[in-house]
Amino acid sequence: MDLSTLLFVIAGLALAGSVWAAVVSVREREPRAARVAGTMAVLAPLPYVAVALLDFPGHDILAWILIALPTVALLLWALPVRGPRYAHAEPRGRIDERTVMFARMTLEPGTERFDAYYREFPEHREPDDKWRARPGLLSPNARHHHSRLFSATDACYKTIEAMQPMVDGDPQPRSGDDDPEALTRFLHGWLGKIGAASSGVTELRPEHWYSLTGRRAPIGVPAELPHAHALAFTVEMDKDMLDRAPKAPAIVETTQQYLNAAVLAVQVAMFLRSQGYSARAHIDANYRVVCPLVARDAGLGEIGRMGLLMTPELGPRVRIGVVTTDAPLVVSPRTRDASVLDFCTICEKCADVCPSAAIMTGPRVDINGVTRWQIDQEACFSYWCSVGTDCGRCVQVCPYSHPDNLMHRLVRSGVNRSAVFRRVALKLDDMFYGRKPPSRELEDWMGEP
Repeated sequence: MDLSTLLFVIAGLALAGSVWAAVVSVREREPRAARVAGTMAVLAPLPYVAVALLDFPGHDILAWILIALPTVALLLWALPVRGPRYAHAEPRGRIDERTVMFARMTLEPGTERFDAYYREFPEHREPDDKWRARPGLLSPNARHHHSRLFSATDACYKTIEAMQPMVDGDPQPRSGDDDPEALTRFLHGWLGKIGAASSGVTELRPEHWYSLTGRRAPIGVPAELPHAHALAFTVEMDKDMLDRAPKAPAIVETTQQYLNAAVLAVQVAMFLRSQGYSARAHIDANYRVVCPLVARDAGLGEIGRMGLLMTPELGPRVRIGVVTTDAPLVVSPRTRDASVLDFCTICEKCADVCPSAAIMTGPRVDINGVTRWQIDQEACFSYWCSVGTDCGRCVQVCPYSHPDNLMHRLVRSGVNRSAVFRRVALKLDDMFYGRKPPSRELEDWMGEP
């Protein structure tokens, strides 16, 4: 193949790849990315076609330079390049659920529980008074109030509340010993069939459990149960809905997936109890475990800068369900993924767009003997109480949150392999989608606020 033919081939591949990216971006409703890809479809092949058709001094040198460019790009994507080494954060001690914002929001002024809490944690009184002075989640006075969408969200919460009595129960008499491998294989297959995006099993460790309960009665009692294993799973949140964050559609979607995760968890717990095993579903407003830690140790992802589970296929765009049990399950292998920590270290996109500046910038730091990022939960929740939604801007803009299709899987595979490609991919993500992508407007079916 002569130089001119090779140049035409590369020009054709550049055109085809750019058009493909433009078509995918149109389907994803990403106008900026579609424009960038369309521009590349016009400009990228031009140098190759020009050099292939023209003859001038230094022609062959320029031709080989042009040929080298995509070759280098391919090597950057394909060759494994080890990045910086990162210590994997392991928690020390347990979290008292009473100190979590979702528990603190249930404190009612004038009650003994309210007074007792702030006697024990006086440092929380001032920041909590600030968010209490704001309209609140789903408030008609909140900035992003939307009557129908807020009502839809409340319907999800009420449905989850109706499911609370089903999270636990007495097991049926056991008829025989289950094969752990067969039982575990069934649970993974069944979860995938009924809507889970991923699932895994971990042995439970003390730090997986809250130290004391904080959201539901009985409050202030030890949270740990006599269960040896946890089955964790994820459900996908719709990207189109989250792309409207921090407006009302975002909280509709997050609560819908909390509900879907609750349905799956309750189903699995009921199944295990029918097989003669103790099992408890951990669902929204009734957790006894720290779900991201359990899911991480079950091999479902890593904990990223925003404090959420970062899954390989969907990034943080998931909700987590957990079932703890004494059933003999096979533990899933956990492969530590330093590429996520490296990408989160260099990216900082979530921190840049966070309306409340609640997400740390810079590298991880030592917090109580653990190297990690930690969000400012008071600042985050105060913003929620102003806008009336659970925001979601960090999840919206995360480069890992793009749809799980071939184009984005190719990018993720390079990000996973190469520290050099991670930096290239981040620049490309900024170029295609913007450093601070705007929030999409509401659709007609949602109606006026």
